Amino acid sequence: MTAETDLGGARGGWAAVLGSPIEHSLSPALHRAAYEVLGADLGYERREVTEETLGDTARPALADPRWRGFSVTMPLKSAVLDWAGRATGFARLVGVANTLAPVRRDGAVEVLAHNTDVSGIVNALRHAGVSGSTGLRAAIIGGGGTATAAAAALHVLGADAVRVYVRDPSRAARVESVTRQIGMELQFRGLERAAAELGAAELAICTLPARAFDAQAERLPEDLGRTSVLDVSYDPWPSALAEAATARGARVVSGKDMLLYQAVDQVKLFTGAPLEEPLPRQEAVLAAMARAVGLGPRDYVPREISDEALLAPRAG
Repeated sequence: MTAETDLGGARGGWAAVLGSPIEHSLSPALHRAAYEVLGADLGYERREVTEETLGDTARPALADPRWRGFSVTMPLKSAVLDWAGRATGFARLVGVANTLAPVRRDGAVEVLAHNTDVSGIVNALRHAGVSGSTGLRAAIIGGGGTATAAAAALHVLGADAVRVYVRDPSRAARVESVTRQIGMELQFRGLERAAAELGAAELAICTLPARAFDAQAERLPEDLGRTSVLDVSYDPWPSALAEAATARGARVVSGKDMLLYQAVDQVKLFTGAPLEEPLPRQEAVLAAMARAVGLGPRDYVPREISDEALLAPRAG
């Protein structure tokens, strides 16, 4: 899929990350580092926006020829779909979008909604050495919008079934819908069981807000040497889950890595680059983005995760 943005009008362009609360977002550091390497004249800022005030921000932006896109975080990932003229297969399947970008063709503008969280999760795990395989034993802690992206990412990595730990399965209907569409067996289990049962998973993704799992962290099994854990929360880092899992031998992946790799596809959309191709000077861009948020060197080439065929149910 190609974003056919007219870069001829990109000078003085702007983009922003929207959400609430937003003051701790690392997205500006990531995006500004990337645009500096790319030589893009594109500003990027934080904007405190709620569902009630989204229209006040989106309406003038969509009419501004200098607008290049929005990164979107909670609580707006569902609401922004109403502002898109078209949604990618990833955004439609997951039911939430974390990216809006204008696509300009022949003088007309269409707003595209996309979900780059799936790519962020897959590439963060692959960068950490998680290769994935058919039959991967997988678990998700939490049932919100990021959990739906996590389910799709686990499918891409080879999982055919997933345990999802939630307080109330009735509030995780979107996760159930996603797993059904991609042909993944789903088992809901009580959130209070997550810590004790984590060792049964080869790969676990915690999608809860910061500190929400702290009380359970010390109840993890003593041996997690065969388990990889991604905690999407990164402030504070290490989280209580990350510390406890590391002490028990797990491979632990930071939400900062997920944030970095999901931002790569946003940078492509905001600068008009094709999603299916590497960024210009991508190695230097990744290195600058990593430094900007305190991550180590990047020797991993991100896999392109936007082909809708990746979400198809597997035969058999």
